[in-house]
Amino acid sequence: MLRANGLGKRYRQRWALADCTLAIPAGKVVGLVGPNGAGKTTLLQLAAGLLRPTSGTLEVLGRPPAVTPAQLARVGFVAQSTPTYASLSVADHLRLGAWLNPRWDGRLAEARIERLGLDRQRRAGRLSGGQRAQLALTLAIAKRPELLILDEPVASLDPLARSEFLQELSAVVAEHSLSVLLSSHLIADVERVCDYLVVLVESRLRVAGAIDELLTAGRSLEDLVLTHMAQPAREARP
Repeated sequence: MLRANGLGKRYRQRWALADCTLAIPAGKVVGLVGPNGAGKTTLLQLAAGLLRPTSGTLEVLGRPPAVTPAQLARVGFVAQSTPTYASLSVADHLRLGAWLNPRWDGRLAEARIERLGLDRQRRAGRLSGGQRAQLALTLAIAKRPELLILDEPVASLDPLARSEFLQELSAVVAEHSLSVLLSSHLIADVERVCDYLVVLVESRLRVAGAIDELLTAGRSLEDLVLTHMAQPAREARP
């Protein structure tokens, strides 16, 4: 899914991500966790091709991110704000998705919208936060990506909407065999849907691996994450 070697991103004198080396196998649902400012969004934006690294190398699905339109089509991305166009209707979003994405699956998009009960004529600006998140997820899935990148997609949702979103995500992963890279502050959400864990703290990688291999008998995922987050930080320079 993703291979990084000495990957770093610097903004003036501050390293948002430093000396990140990891290899994540395909076919995993990866939970990316860490405190604010740990580098989670930076790593996701590098993987989506929205940022260029300052140092090191990064491959996504075997190639540099966003190097060609074909490579862009292999990756779906939903930002933390679950961006939609407030003045466009649900139907307008589907038409725009079909126009922008060469592998667009119109039947999948229409079926999800119908199953979710979204009014095709309703403007996105009048949808609830959970409905906008589901619309953004539909757009990302219907482009038929091999990798789905989700940056805190449920951060602003109430508990019911968050549960519905994660349930839909689990169903999509099972149906379409996607690789998923999901950042979250909520360890319970990661435990619910993820089978692989990456922990970032103060711009550096702390741990990465399959969750069932990282956990020892009687130890919870929350204990594991908090232990690594509490470790003394190293200076964030490659």
